[in-house]
Amino acid sequence: MSHIPLIDYDNATQEVRRAHDEEVRVRGRMTNMKRTLLHSPAAHRIYAEWFTLRAELATIADRPIWIFSHAISKSCNSKIAITFFRRALINNGFDPDALALSEEEALLEAFGKAIVADSNAIPDEIWAALKQRYDAKTLVDLVAFAGIMLATAVFNNVVEVDFDPELEVFAEGAR
Repeated sequence: MSHIPLIDYDNATQEVRRAHDEEVRVRGRMTNMKRTLLHSPAAHRIYAEWFTLRAELATIADRPIWIFSHAISKSCNSKIAITFFRRALINNGFDPDALALSEEEALLEAFGKAIVADSNAIPDEIWAALKQRYDAKTLVDLVAFAGIMLATAVFNNVVEVDFDPELEVFAEGAR
């Protein structure tokens, strides 16, 4: 059970309600993590920058980003984040348990795992391959994006945010 309750919309401040309504308007849904983060609209805004960085990384297709995000989530053992990206893959026709990775996807998966394993020791061969493929701006955005993925995993894990019921069918072992 979550250590911090979901916001109670009916009793929330106007600022929290505005942030909630804007999130639903922009994204079409409200996850338990977001409902928890909304106790602090500033914290919610900061975590929502994931979407800003994803837009900056538009030159990288969705599937490689999902694989990168999934690798970070899995390495952090963040059930909600793992399942969020499993859902993205499954809903787009991919089996997350049997992916044949492209060269780019394998690189991003290895980078995501390396970031979590020891951010002070990313192997030189990973950096060399990343620098061959991406320019400096993309690399900055990718590392910042990874930082938000790590923050998301840490938030969900520390708070023990309640698992979103709509994710259950996508969880590991559910299919």
